[in-house]
Amino acid sequence: MPNFETATIKNRGMHWSIAADIHFPPNFDASQQYPAVVIAHPIGARKEQTSGGVYAPKLAAAGFITVAFDASFQGASGGEPRYIEDPSLRVADFSHVADYLAALPYVDLDRLGVLGICGGGGYAVRAAMTDRRYKAIATVTGANYGRYVREGAGSASAVLDQLEQVAAQRTAEARGAEYQVDGGMPTLEQAKEWGISDVDALNGIEYYGTERACQPNTNFTLRSRMGAAYGWDAFHLAELLLTQPLLVVVGGIPGGVGAYRDGHELVRRARSAQKELVVLAGTSHFDLYDQPEHVARAMDKLAPFFTQQLAAH
Repeated sequence: MPNFETATIKNRGMHWSIAADIHFPPNFDASQQYPAVVIAHPIGARKEQTSGGVYAPKLAAAGFITVAFDASFQGASGGEPRYIEDPSLRVADFSHVADYLAALPYVDLDRLGVLGICGGGGYAVRAAMTDRRYKAIATVTGANYGRYVREGAGSASAVLDQLEQVAAQRTAEARGAEYQVDGGMPTLEQAKEWGISDVDALNGIEYYGTERACQPNTNFTLRSRMGAAYGWDAFHLAELLLTQPLLVVVGGIPGGVGAYRDGHELVRRARSAQKELVVLAGTSHFDLYDQPEHVARAMDKLAPFFTQQLAAH
């Protein structure tokens, strides 16, 4: 059997399919059972980038079956209209993927972990709070998307203004108007002309906008479906429901995405008896997406964490 294959995940109650890549450990034997780790991509990304292109094969090499999937309405996954970034739908994807794994005889569903990167980290945390099939949770530069969009608006009144615009656009579309798709990356030259200096903003433009990780149809959002994000908190009820072992890896260079602060908040709020915050000095948010030195430092924590927490009993 190859070390990698694609999968189409279709579950009852869905009217579309989720596209996923499954990576297998060395010397894979389909007659045996293996622990598995589901890996979620950042906001506006797709599985071919950091989740499936970097972390999935590395964790597979460490002995796990890994599943990197495209969010519904994004990447190669189905769902119309395209580019919906609705936290409740993103969270539901994790349960659909777990359902799929439950039917694979070589997956030990009692040894199922989850890893989320950037906004995928916030979604992974939220999903695992209520889908108890996930036994261990890790985030790499994980971010709370709800907090990010609210702060991005600039003020409480600006958030309300944004919601009014979302409502107006949704009404217009219901009456036949074209969809409004936001996003797209400026060039680094444009960013400098505009005076952008934040480390995360500049590194994000380089990551998504150059050959480093450029992929089609990324970094777009459908304006009319953004309302739910403004009222969402990835860590809501973490004090009550987040009890699984938790590993949070962040870079020590804070930036505009806010993962450094979110990581500290998550560990503080989590009810988990076993929880660890790892701050990697000299590392920024996007360094942890694909830069070999920084990814290796994250893997030095991730592989032992999942090996210990998903060990056979």
